[in-house]
Amino acid sequence: MAPDAAVRGAPWLVLTGERAKAVLRGGAVLETSVRHVSALGPDILASELDGEAIIRNLRRADQRRAVGEALLDQRAVAGIGNIWRSEALWHARVSPWLPLADLDDTELHEVVCEAARLMAASRDGGRPRREVYRRPGRPCRRCGELLLSARQGDAARTVYWCPACQAGEGLGKA
Repeated sequence: MAPDAAVRGAPWLVLTGERAKAVLRGGAVLETSVRHVSALGPDILASELDGEAIIRNLRRADQRRAVGEALLDQRAVAGIGNIWRSEALWHARVSPWLPLADLDDTELHEVVCEAARLMAASRDGGRPRREVYRRPGRPCRRCGELLLSARQGDAARTVYWCPACQAGEGLGKA
């Protein structure tokens, strides 16, 4: 985030430098270096979302990679975590299992905008309702189908989705 950006909530630690600010809200370890920070993609919570740069970064990635996995790649877009990738994909009606190549730029942009909207609402003290995260086996609030969860990607992070609302490839195929 920008060095002059306001920090909301009660962070554990705030480090402010000439060009950036790091905020630790939980966890036991904060590691930062110029090398790591410079490799990050655009900040999903920047005051002006750089959706075009995020789409370009996602298009530079392996297009066979599942969108649900690609959204967690901090080199493409910094800040999206496990909760918000599942929720953003649900709101955009996109399966986490679809390869990037199967999505057009408009669909990718919608997913990114949903992630930014949900995360900003949460940061600003709102409590966006969790539609899919940690709700496997419960009915989808949109269509009634039972929600699913599975491990995804090299880091084996759990992704949550509705197989009816978010039909697509792989485990999410309807």
